[in-house]
Amino acid sequence: MASNTAAAKATPETGFSSKQGLSDLLQLHLSCAMVRCARAAPPCLSVPMDLSTSIPILAQYTKWTQTLAGLEVLHSLLGVVRAPLMTTLMQVASRFLLVWAIVDVFPFLALSPFYSSMLIAWSVTEIIRYSFFALSLSGYQPKFLTWLRYNTFFVLYPIGIFSECTLIWFATEPAGHINELYKWALYAILAIYVPGSYVLYTYMMSQRRKVMRNLKAQGQKAQ
Repeated sequence: MASNTAAAKATPETGFSSKQGLSDLLQLHLSCAMVRCARAAPPCLSVPMDLSTSIPILAQYTKWTQTLAGLEVLHSLLGVVRAPLMTTLMQVASRFLLVWAIVDVFPFLALSPFYSSMLIAWSVTEIIRYSFFALSLSGYQPKFLTWLRYNTFFVLYPIGIFSECTLIWFATEPAGHINELYKWALYAILAIYVPGSYVLYTYMMSQRRKVMRNLKAQGQKAQ
């Protein structure tokens, strides 16, 4: 693993803080990144043989994997990473909503094709993202992974967001059978989901512009 200095001097676009004295926290973030990357792969890569038994297992696996994302909010709050607290909180909250308040309460939604498309979008995104984070903290940034990190979201984010919104919509009617407030809370969430997604999407676009500009400059210097 690279020295603490190498980790502290990570370039701004990686999203990691350059503060001194954070080596232990950076190691923690690296460990979490590697664990979440490893746990994101199975839902994306495995092919279930028996839906009646594999889907419930997959749903539980996904629920606890995404619950680990709560550490990202803590890392942002402590300054371990430079990711804005609000955008991190929004993204983590949306994952918590889907795995705890939607699919965990209404397990039949895990059989929806939109649940599958959501998991594919999440899994591919996280495999790329956490591989990028882990290697960046180790002082190594392969250009192909940087390109994937800041370009695949153009396709994966819309797929994930549309799938998430559809699952929330499907949950509104059964939620009304539990409590009318539950149903209307989901309607309210849907009303703010698109504006919230726009914030996340435009944030990634702004990050992409910075990173792609830097990659282009590095390529010109190398010539």
